[in-house]
Amino acid sequence: MKRFDENYILLEEMYSDGYFPDFLVDKVKKLICHVINLLESGETEKNIIQEQLDKMTLAINDLQEEFEDNDSEIETVSRDSIGETVEYILKWFDIDIDVETAIGERDW
Repeated sequence: MKRFDENYILLEEMYSDGYFPDFLVDKVKKLICHVINLLESGETEKNIIQEQLDKMTLAINDLQEEFEDNDSEIETVSRDSIGETVEYILKWFDIDIDVETAIGERDW
């Protein structure tokens, strides 16, 4: 089974921007890591992968209030960072799901 690229920094733009509290970025990262773990297990069934991506995205949606409570929000930089991270993961594992579909449940 293929391991994820250990040199890739998940959510790098969010971590490098002080506007986003690291502890909240860590929560987003943890949700993304669940998808990575699934893919590292060898899962290739698109429906199963999309289901996990939907769960991830809905859980990120649920973090919006916590971001706001910490004088931050999921906005342009974070949307791009999350999208780029998910796109990289899908390409790394050769999963043919468009990033817009992958995070289609987002409301950010």
